[in-house]
Amino acid sequence: MISYPIQKMEPMKSIFYLFIVFIFIACQPSQQKEEQAGETVTQKKQRPVSVENGKIFTVGDRKMMYGGEDSLSHFDITNSELKDEQFHYGIGREAFPALLEPAFTSVQEADTRWHDTTRFLVAYAGEEVKAYSVPDLTRHEVVNDMLNGKPIMAAYCILANLGAIYERTYGDTELTFALTGYTYYDDEVWDGLDGFVFWDRETESMWWPLIGRAVSGSLKGVALLEMDKTNWEDTDWKTVKEKYPNAQVLISGQDFERPTEWEKLNDVSDIVSNYSVN
Repeated sequence: MISYPIQKMEPMKSIFYLFIVFIFIACQPSQQKEEQAGETVTQKKQRPVSVENGKIFTVGDRKMMYGGEDSLSHFDITNSELKDEQFHYGIGREAFPALLEPAFTSVQEADTRWHDTTRFLVAYAGEEVKAYSVPDLTRHEVVNDMLNGKPIMAAYCILANLGAIYERTYGDTELTFALTGYTYYDDEVWDGLDGFVFWDRETESMWWPLIGRAVSGSLKGVALLEMDKTNWEDTDWKTVKEKYPNAQVLISGQDFERPTEWEKLNDVSDIVSNYSVN
């Protein structure tokens, strides 16, 4: 797999603007209540419907989804199991800085930044402990990382309030995840809340974490591998300081130059055979 160094830099203004708008929208209450005929009716917040905004289209016999200004960044969702009309947004596959090589600092240094009640996801294996603040994960949504020599991913979705640590190794293959720029909802899943949609750089399959599997592409049906709960926890900064004083803490404000190429995985037969859930 090609490796790209982390570089601290200012994102392009347009991408930064989209990011701020998206977070502003995401942070608004997802539901509101109205009185109707003497009953309380819960209504969902209206979000931009992707298909109505031209984000889903056909090219020849393929169904495509907008991934950015470059036509090569569009997603092929011909075999998607999700419904077009339930996708929201569509701000581009590289709008969120889903870190590839995250940098860390010490608990002592980070203590000047975080309050005791700040929420954290913490992963641990062997002698190594990694701590990711939810405020930082809200910005990145995905952090590709290594823990005790094994590829992992820390992820958090503010809309569904879903935070988890995942493994990224499927047999001998390492996958690298990022954000599609879309959310998706299903009234029968997660109380009907919107949830982020991933893609992996190796196959460009799309994944919906709220159901825990890939939903399109060559890896459709393959499970997301949540790390065993004995190796991670959802906690607060006070607990991190007390239980894990030697933890490595994700540095805030990181960004990086988005890769323009990535080594693709052509043969996925072993992954599909061994990790499919449907």
